[in-house]
Amino acid sequence: MSNTAWESLSNQAVAMAGVVYFIALLVHLAEWASLRQPAGDRELVAAGGAETPATTGAPDAEARSARVAFLGRLGFLLTVIACAVHFVALVGRGMAADPNRVPWGNMYEFTLTGSFVVAFLYVVLYKKFGLGWMGPIVVGFVVAMLMIAVIWLHDRVAPLTEALNSPWLVIHVVSAIIATGAFTIGGITSVMYLVRMRAERRAAAAERELTGWLARVPTLPALDRLAYRVHAFGFPVWTFAVLITGPIWAHEAWSRYWNWDPKEVWAFITWVVYAGYLHARATAGWKGRKAAMLALLGLGTLWFNFIGINYFSTTSQHSYASLERVVDTQVGVVGLLHRS
Repeated sequence: MSNTAWESLSNQAVAMAGVVYFIALLVHLAEWASLRQPAGDRELVAAGGAETPATTGAPDAEARSARVAFLGRLGFLLTVIACAVHFVALVGRGMAADPNRVPWGNMYEFTLTGSFVVAFLYVVLYKKFGLGWMGPIVVGFVVAMLMIAVIWLHDRVAPLTEALNSPWLVIHVVSAIIATGAFTIGGITSVMYLVRMRAERRAAAAERELTGWLARVPTLPALDRLAYRVHAFGFPVWTFAVLITGPIWAHEAWSRYWNWDPKEVWAFITWVVYAGYLHARATAGWKGRKAAMLALLGLGTLWFNFIGINYFSTTSQHSYASLERVVDTQVGVVGLLHRS
């Protein structure tokens, strides 16, 4: 296949993956909708109605449970298929370059890879940690990232810049992207901890049980434990990327281990926040809400470093996508719509 054919295959695979992810999102949302308890059942339970098949609608409950299980399996299957197509898009992107390279030469490719790692980690950890409840959130996040990549970040395949043309590109970026995916999964878990905690307080105040899709989310201790495990995995990987491979690559490219580049500084800030998160849990006994809030602070610094620096910094040597490119893309889209 020619380079043009590989690039075309990559673009088509991205579009197909986005469509399948979106269908998976709709299926998962239908699954969540099916988890809602009918109003009649809620009123009966509140009134202390007799728990007999005739009055509680046991056949309807069984049918609803079967429908939820089917939609959950279907949504996960579609996510697996979309993830596989997503991987094909990355391979095609790398094969389209001359010479062939890893698909991490610009922000479009970084975003494709980062969103793939989030989806891949979800698929791999799905059964071990029972992540079925996380499906709509993860898939929705990946769909949003693909939309951003295609609409605002898309760029033609080009040779690597001199600074990127190094074996350290693979070592440094792989570790950074894996850690980013892990921190994102951990951040989603922390968000759900806060959401469920608030829902439980409201349910307790109303003297009722938690119902709907939130009832399917793991308990607060389980969410807290899962968030800690994922962050504990991602932190040493991020340390390896930021404090070991990054400085080595910087010395090779710019003859300095540390340049006080905005991206380097924000990567270190992210490292400090997550180090504080793990330290607070280990020494001060921070768990639950405090730990979740600190984890979200780390996630905010992480994604600002990943996207914000590339757009808003004019001095960073790590900026491979500029604000001017985004403006040019928007102007081009507006012009195309006007001509049509």
